[in-house]
Amino acid sequence: MVLFSQDSAPGTALTVNIGTGPLDPEAVLAVARQNAPVALTSEVLAAMESSRSVIESLAADSKPHYGVSTGFGALATKQIPASQRTALQRSLVRSHAASSGQEVDREVVRALMLGRLATLATGRTGVRPAVAQAYAGLLNAGVTPIIGEYGSLGCSGDLAPLSHCALALMGEGRVRDADGREQDAAEALMSAGLEPLELQEKEGLALINGTDGMLGMLTMAIADLHRLLTIADVAAAMSVEGLLGTDAVFAADLQALRPQPGQAESAANIRAVLHGSVLVEEQKTGTFTRVQDAYSLRCAPQVHGAARSTLAHAEHVAACERASAVDNPVVTVDGRVESNGNFHGAPVGYVLDFLAIAVADVASMSERRTDRFLDRNRSHGLNAFLADDPGVDSGHMIAQYTQAGIVSELKRLAVPASVDSIPSSAMQEDHVSMGWAAGLKLRRALDGLARVLAVEVLTSARALDMRDGGLATSRSAPVSTAVRTAVRSVVQGPGPDRYLAPEIEAVYRLVAGGALLDAANGVLEEPLH
Repeated sequence: MVLFSQDSAPGTALTVNIGTGPLDPEAVLAVARQNAPVALTSEVLAAMESSRSVIESLAADSKPHYGVSTGFGALATKQIPASQRTALQRSLVRSHAASSGQEVDREVVRALMLGRLATLATGRTGVRPAVAQAYAGLLNAGVTPIIGEYGSLGCSGDLAPLSHCALALMGEGRVRDADGREQDAAEALMSAGLEPLELQEKEGLALINGTDGMLGMLTMAIADLHRLLTIADVAAAMSVEGLLGTDAVFAADLQALRPQPGQAESAANIRAVLHGSVLVEEQKTGTFTRVQDAYSLRCAPQVHGAARSTLAHAEHVAACERASAVDNPVVTVDGRVESNGNFHGAPVGYVLDFLAIAVADVASMSERRTDRFLDRNRSHGLNAFLADDPGVDSGHMIAQYTQAGIVSELKRLAVPASVDSIPSSAMQEDHVSMGWAAGLKLRRALDGLARVLAVEVLTSARALDMRDGGLATSRSAPVSTAVRTAVRSVVQGPGPDRYLAPEIEAVYRLVAGGALLDAANGVLEEPLH
């Protein structure tokens, strides 16, 4: 179990205490995104000492043992004499630190490092406590190895990314310090008061054999998607309101006829956002009552709910993976050293791909709702393209183009990476997961979803302003009004055409940073789910 504790020094950050049990997702977020320091418990050090004694006994054995006294992968049949085993570990790490391409985000690298440290802490990898302590020191110093986006096939785990981290422990390669400056690892270690680590038998292998990169990306994606799906509910409700739709379809008893948990949560959110809307109530008393809205409005709980159910499955998989000791070979509880296939990233790769599919569909529905606002034949009385003076002004015409371009890319990103496999290591590693690639494309997809939702919120806020003349005379629901107020704090109300890109970016920041959801929850007794 990983718990948070307050450091003794006043005003310091919370420390993540790492034990032999599973990582909490909150711990991953704290270390990856908030630079929380880590500490190893005495239980960890004892467990590592115990398993290390097993490895040392095998190292002295005349028989070959994989990862201890042999080569690796397709070279596992070659026995390495004791005098060359330190060189073997160095060579393994150097040769495997072979990534290329754009630099991976710092938070991904820190999440990866924390995941590997947590596995070392289980005591199932057979490395010395000094290795885990060196890894913790690297994290606490804010030293982040530079890793390229290409290099991992997701089997045996994230080999190349993890190798760059192991290389930094050895005082080699390129890193960024706590202030983001690029420098040699040896220089960064010296500045941080850390010593380069000399790896012994099994330790190089234990540092690079895991699913930690893809798992870190999954854990962060789950947190981000929870927020974005709730914002999608808010955006959908504001679109229902702005398009003078009906809230009748979101009734709890109708949703209960199809007892999908995610659907019920989404519908409850939409009801909460629409509660108290004068605009919605007015549609029930006029000469014409709309019985049915378009699918993009009426079926929002069904689509958003399906995404929520997919997310729940992903959470289960991630929790299992964070409770795992992924290495090959491993030291079992009863002291055996066994080869295994637990490094294969299929479970994580699948759900990363599942989430990308859900993200694309939620974004696609959001874009369709935005488009309805801009078509005078479907917007129920609004100006064409929400333009101040249609013809002279274009309003949000091209904002929808931006949405459409993003949605088209999200459909491409939804093509699963995990259905691909390419053999490597002289056909020893003849089936791979591509989980790292799935994680990177999901991160891009989540950014796209946030931008699509930002355009829908920006558009629905403008439409609601045009319906009721602005916030001073608002007839929208309290939650919608609070969200509109947040939007108006960074973007002016309707008027002649303005430079639109900064306005989209400003609302995107509200969405991505959580301020928009905070505004919605600020007027509710119970927060949206």
